[in-house]
Amino acid sequence: MNLQIHSNKFDADKKLLDFVQKKVDKLQTYYDRIIDGEVFLKLNNTGVENKTAEIILNLPGDQLFAEASARSFEIAVEEATEALKSQIRKFKKKVS
Repeated sequence: MNLQIHSNKFDADKKLLDFVQKKVDKLQTYYDRIIDGEVFLKLNNTGVENKTAEIILNLPGDQLFAEASARSFEIAVEEATEALKSQIRKFKKKVS
């Protein structure tokens, strides 16, 4: 899947970028018509859960969005992709 990953206020290392790509690519097993996606990784200055992942997926005729904050980017990405899984299931029921 064509995925653009943006990291705000920091430079993401290769390991994190590969992790994000792998997690978002797995979403194609639930719906194979995903056009592309964007991931925004942000550092916040507030609290312990200061790492936020926002994922936008473009589907034919629709767009899905999920956001999660956690102690690490890996956990935030994991939570956001879980939210997108359920959104994809609902979307598939709606279009079929």
